[in-house]
Amino acid sequence: MDFKDDGFMTGLALCIVAFVIVQALFFMVRAIRRAVKLGVDKTRIKNTILSSALFTVAPAIGIVATVLTLAAGLGYVLPWIRLSVIGNISYEVTAATSATEAFGLKGGIANPITDPEAFGTVAWVMTLGSIMPLILTPLFLKRIQSRVTKALSGNKVWADVMSAAAFIGLIAAFVARAVAGQGDPDITGDGAGVLSVCALVFSVILMLILSKLAALPKMKWLESFAMPLAMIGAMCIVMVLAQVLPYDIAFLEWRG
Repeated sequence: MDFKDDGFMTGLALCIVAFVIVQALFFMVRAIRRAVKLGVDKTRIKNTILSSALFTVAPAIGIVATVLTLAAGLGYVLPWIRLSVIGNISYEVTAATSATEAFGLKGGIANPITDPEAFGTVAWVMTLGSIMPLILTPLFLKRIQSRVTKALSGNKVWADVMSAAAFIGLIAAFVARAVAGQGDPDITGDGAGVLSVCALVFSVILMLILSKLAALPKMKWLESFAMPLAMIGAMCIVMVLAQVLPYDIAFLEWRG
């Protein structure tokens, strides 16, 4: 059996998931008891629990898409462990790719990692990077936020520009990789090419369509599902195109 998905890794994942579930139940029970003590109506408590449960469905779809993205190189267990605690596709993929590239592995996480040392390094990079915000936020966020608020209080336009610039910069990094990402010439599918651009284009198209639908009065519920559905939809379309298009076209890479 592959060491990435062996019994030890699976057992470790089950322990972590069990801890997360128990922790969530612990705080939910305490919250319910506190609400009852404060005289909150039981119907309101039930509706709050139900709405919160439904709200987790959309992020869960995005998490499944992230696990599938990472599974090719890391197996299913490590992404499952990571995303059961904290993380998202933008950070996890970037961290894993950077770690594999530091080891000189061809194809990054697009190909199975067979070196246990490289696998361990990827796991540490992904984990330590996610731990830092949990440490830095309670220590420095209040001080940083107060200074940022003070600096931007007299110019709301500048605050909006900074926020938009940060978001656009993040998106631009993924767009650039899809259009001009460098891959290994000996590995098919890890560089920028027809399929990567198709994934980019169709995800944008699906996101625009879903956003328009979510703006309708009776389709507000779709707003939380738009991004994960667009991601998964684009992935499905690319899988179909890989089978339908001629091989020389589908797997054409100008940065492979």
